[in-house]
Amino acid sequence: MAKIRAAIRAAAPGATERTDYFQWPGYSYPGFDYDGMFAWFSFKKPHIRLHVRPPVIQEHRKELAVFAATKAIVSFPIGKPIPVTLVKKLVKASVKTMKDKRIDRIKT
Repeated sequence: MAKIRAAIRAAAPGATERTDYFQWPGYSYPGFDYDGMFAWFSFKKPHIRLHVRPPVIQEHRKELAVFAATKAIVSFPIGKPIPVTLVKKLVKASVKTMKDKRIDRIKT
């Protein structure tokens, strides 16, 4: 879980770490939907899970085909290396989705 946490922090510098949402560690930037939350991580045996905004999973479904995934969660099996580069990519995409949604709302 430390690798997931480090990857999130590297992909989203300056984000605030909190445990508001379901008491999972999560990251936010103030002033956005979901109170600025864009990524969370959790453990549910036998996986370490990364939670991101739903459009991110859909946009990266081909890359995620080798992992168990739901609408907003990617599950990485315990005992296998965490794909840190992929985690960073997903987190950056989640931040972008959040920011783009805010911009779209401001325009309308």
